[in-house]
Amino acid sequence: MAITHDEPATLHGVLMRVHGIGVLLTGASGVGKSELALELLTRGHRLVADDAPEFTRRGARIHGRCPPLLSGFLEARSLGILNVRRLFGPRSVQSRSTLDLLIALDLPQTRAETGLERLSGRRGSRTVLGVEVPEVFIPIRLGHNLAVLVEAACRDLILRRRGYHADDDLSRRQLREISRQHRAAAAAAKRIRPRRVAGGATS
Repeated sequence: MAITHDEPATLHGVLMRVHGIGVLLTGASGVGKSELALELLTRGHRLVADDAPEFTRRGARIHGRCPPLLSGFLEARSLGILNVRRLFGPRSVQSRSTLDLLIALDLPQTRAETGLERLSGRRGSRTVLGVEVPEVFIPIRLGHNLAVLVEAACRDLILRRRGYHADDDLSRRQLREISRQHRAAAAAAKRIRPRRVAGGATS
């Protein structure tokens, strides 16, 4: 849902701070957001808010915070309410964060594949309080390490902000290689072209 006004907004999901990036884990109820948040916490990242983070706009940036009553708590299926600060230490909780990236956890086969995903991934954007926020869609499949994928998505966003896009880099390399092969083939054809000799014969 696009939110295009400047009033405070509440979005459903888990807001985390991963490698300095504020990332909101979204998806249907029961898809595994809290379990993914716990895995990220064990890897040293920080919880900002579970379930209902509150967002406000400041200039061109979106900032999220946890309602004071829920600060430091996380609901995990089968375990109930957990006190993250007591489980993982005081540095595991952060009071607020910018919203830099949305990670949408998808059930398998909910989105049609075109083949381009292998090059550019499943990317899009969502408008939050009038600001376009990058969004990455990650299908949940058996054997996927979702925490590693979220970490990689956050690191990749840092590179993209600096102007580097891995898919564009690979495409340029492929074009250079195709051009090199064409030049090599043309040079080879020129070397083996028959030479004309006296009398019109070729050698």
